[in-house]
Amino acid sequence: MKFALKSSYQPTGDQPQAIEELVAGIQEGQKKQVLLGVTGSGKTFSVSNVIQRVQKPTLVISHNKTLAAQLYQEFRDFFPDNAVSYFVSYYDYYQPEAYLPTTDTYIEKETQINDDIDKLRLAATTNLLTRPDVIVIASVSCIYNLGSPVEYAKNTLTLMSGELIPRTTIFLQLTNLQYQRTDVDLKRASYRVRGETIQVWPAYQDTAYALHLFGNTIERIDEIDPVTGDTISEEPVNRVTIYPAKHYIADPTTKEQALAEIKQDLEEQLKKLRANNKILEAYRLEQRVNYDMDMIRELGFVNGIENYSRYFDGRHAGDPPYTLIDHFVENAKTFGDGSFLTVIDESHITVPQIRGMYNGDQSRKKTLVDYGFRLPSALDNRPLKFEEFMRNMDDMLFVSATPNEWEVSISDHRVIEQLIRPTGLLDPEVEIRKTEGQVEDLTREIIKRKAIGQRTLVTTLTKRMAEALTEYLNTPEKLHALMKDDAYAGELPKVQYLHSDVETLDRSDILDDLRRGVFDVVVGINLLREGLDLPEVSLVAILDADKEGFLRSRTSLVQTMGRAARHQEGHVIMYADRITDSMKSAIDEVKRRRAYQIEHNTKHGLTPTSIQKPIRDQMIARVKDEDGSSHTPQQKRRIEIKMGKDKRVSLYEIDSDSLTPAEKKQYTRVLTREMNGAAKAMNFERAAEIRDVIAKLA
Repeated sequence: MKFALKSSYQPTGDQPQAIEELVAGIQEGQKKQVLLGVTGSGKTFSVSNVIQRVQKPTLVISHNKTLAAQLYQEFRDFFPDNAVSYFVSYYDYYQPEAYLPTTDTYIEKETQINDDIDKLRLAATTNLLTRPDVIVIASVSCIYNLGSPVEYAKNTLTLMSGELIPRTTIFLQLTNLQYQRTDVDLKRASYRVRGETIQVWPAYQDTAYALHLFGNTIERIDEIDPVTGDTISEEPVNRVTIYPAKHYIADPTTKEQALAEIKQDLEEQLKKLRANNKILEAYRLEQRVNYDMDMIRELGFVNGIENYSRYFDGRHAGDPPYTLIDHFVENAKTFGDGSFLTVIDESHITVPQIRGMYNGDQSRKKTLVDYGFRLPSALDNRPLKFEEFMRNMDDMLFVSATPNEWEVSISDHRVIEQLIRPTGLLDPEVEIRKTEGQVEDLTREIIKRKAIGQRTLVTTLTKRMAEALTEYLNTPEKLHALMKDDAYAGELPKVQYLHSDVETLDRSDILDDLRRGVFDVVVGINLLREGLDLPEVSLVAILDADKEGFLRSRTSLVQTMGRAARHQEGHVIMYADRITDSMKSAIDEVKRRRAYQIEHNTKHGLTPTSIQKPIRDQMIARVKDEDGSSHTPQQKRRIEIKMGKDKRVSLYEIDSDSLTPAEKKQYTRVLTREMNGAAKAMNFERAAEIRDVIAKLA
């Protein structure tokens, strides 16, 4: 399996030169290189060509989930026959465990895991385990504890047609792989028994398998649709390998040894606490750890088990945790020459983010240890230190339009510039306007572009301002009052805000909707800077551009202005009452690049034309409800309730006000049965959803 780049484009402009220099650097042993590429110059295409030339498994790290999703879609299109995966944090909501001594407040860990992203993460590690042609697009979550790749690889279940194997053995092996048995709905990472058939839905894919047994013999294996149960292919599967449902897999034979080590460390920590007259802390720690050990001994799992991970991994205190990078190391050893390529996208942001993860994590956990909430082993459930991260790296490529001095220095000043865009597009013209009346002025500019089918990005300093501006622009009465004497009064924009409170997969959908014209304007904060590929955007407006700081630094301004460089009429308006040093430096850099590009176009007779780029398929097929929420088709179908022989209703479409008393009784009876069945199967989340609907029928 080799990397095979498929594209109708050929390298143009200064792409060929950049590709040759980067490949030559890797082949000559230059371990660190910088690609300085302007927005729209095709940096991803150049990197794809490098991957094809060097044939190394590649980890691409982005500082932002939205940009990681865009990169994933781009690489997936360039390498349709290779394993391109997406690996970001799977939390939609994450409240870490913490203790505030000043107010004596303990905050329990609270999370909400995104099932779709969990599947994509498992698919990434499964690909690394099974094939050499792997590209993983990751956020900085790739430096967090993931469990040993060796243990993950050892714990698999291979089943073959015609194999003699007792049913109980299959059940036991699936349970060891963290698959849950269900008697109701077949869900991802679960298995279900129907007579002589065992249905298994692997945690990392969209299809399931049906194992048809006769006695203790597997007669046939079919690939099936997990929702309908229909066979996908007429040809049976001869052999299937089931990989773990969780990344953290502990060897059952090490459990007693791990528990013994936990007990020993507990006794030592209790002595220290009592010696320092911390009686309450010692009591608290003893109660918690003994409870956790009982749960691990009886059930094999406890909430917060990751705080004991080093005992099960065989690590010593202070040893770095296993991460996705270790999976790459194992992949490179197994399938290649032992080396892999790491691409740090938007390195000026990503590198500092990687560097800062460790200290924040340790500060919070040290407080938990000092006050008796956790053993010191919790400190080893952590992200990598920056030096540990760099120690594991082999060939590295730092990609940015504005690289920092650190990347340039560590690369021995080997900086390859890519300033020419394939279509001859120029960096945008920049204009400065006063802040007085900036919202009204911006509204007129937006409406002008709406009238000719162009899009606008607006960047603000705060979430509150982004939401307030969105509300203003979406209020027809206010806009009509403003535009009553204007020729464009009838062309009102549709506006959406985008910031960190928007769910991960929804962010990509919003940007796709902007391109389609569902929205004309997206208002955001720093999410609108690096890497967003939106050819329809002709105007970027920067409010309060003279408020010096992180969001209005030279680097941020250059990146933000670059969002308008995908359109031949690209224009930037900075609203400011003074010109800061950052503004002047950023504007000078954009002017330098623009002059270089004009010279190149004149020399080669190029006329700038806007990029024509298709809108890619969603990473995961999702549908939207009337309330605007979105979910996968499988999720939608899983909450359907069978009301009769030929009647099914969606749980959330049941309207109690439209039902007769007799119908309410019928619905209550059916839903109560469904709720009890879900609770019996330990699907408490589904049971709670049904319970809430029953309450509305009362």
